[in-house]
Amino acid sequence: MLQTFELAGWRLLWLVPYRALPLLLYAIGWLILLRPYDPEGRAGLGYLLWVAFVRDSIDRLLPVASVGGSVAGVRLARWRGLAAIPVSASIIVEILLTLIVSYLFAAFGLVLLMDLHASGPQYQRLLVPFLCSLLVPTVTALLLRYGSVFKRLHGLLRPFVGEGAIAEGAASLDHELRASLRRGWRLLAAGALQLAALVCGSFEIWFALRLFGHPVGPSAAMMLESLTQAVRLLAFMVPAGLGVQEAGLVLFGQALGISGELALSVSMAKRMREVLCGLPSLLSWQWMEGRRLRRLAPTTS
Repeated sequence: MLQTFELAGWRLLWLVPYRALPLLLYAIGWLILLRPYDPEGRAGLGYLLWVAFVRDSIDRLLPVASVGGSVAGVRLARWRGLAAIPVSASIIVEILLTLIVSYLFAAFGLVLLMDLHASGPQYQRLLVPFLCSLLVPTVTALLLRYGSVFKRLHGLLRPFVGEGAIAEGAASLDHELRASLRRGWRLLAAGALQLAALVCGSFEIWFALRLFGHPVGPSAAMMLESLTQAVRLLAFMVPAGLGVQEAGLVLFGQALGISGELALSVSMAKRMREVLCGLPSLLSWQWMEGRRLRRLAPTTS
């Protein structure tokens, strides 16, 4: 990362404040999904933006298989007095939208890749897993919309967890998920904001390549960003996408005449931004956790 910074210069640091733009779009989308459960606005946009930074930092820097940030998001939203079930439903719907939007963005990236006349077998083989995996968001959306996923899951776990409040919570979560998935315009608005956030992420690649002396057009930057994010999504179990992001940039950068060394430099620029944005967010979260624990701790006479 230090070598990348020396190569690109101090202007590379502009990527750090720029990260606030896509996260702001994500926060607005989550606010739209949460509003039916928070009419008083207890969790305002500023607070949700901070939570979005924390969630992104957890998913990017910690070994949590890209789901730990969502769990932390439920906890942090509850600090504002929101009920766990509605908040969990909003985040599950948000994750579903992210999955769908990521597939749309990846499909756009594949079109751009073919438009660049990348007809090699290593690129053509991408179409098969992409088309086969389209069933994942489709089946997931149908199950959440028309099924009782969590109630059935509790049925499988009943011999281990028993009856009681868990069964009621599972049924309530299914109900809130179905209610959230019926709010069409809110889903459309949140999904559009997520797509805009993904497109904004392409600027990082465009800007870094210009600083490295290998400028590309906006469409090429979007192709690299969309397909790299698609690879990271498919390999979500890999902590922070280590190695996955780098391999994606090297593979797809070949279509643009980008050398492997340059592609790795772009990846390091993104990693540097993740660290510089993520560490302060994680520290602020831990500081808030400490304050909360001290406030809730019983006083001794």
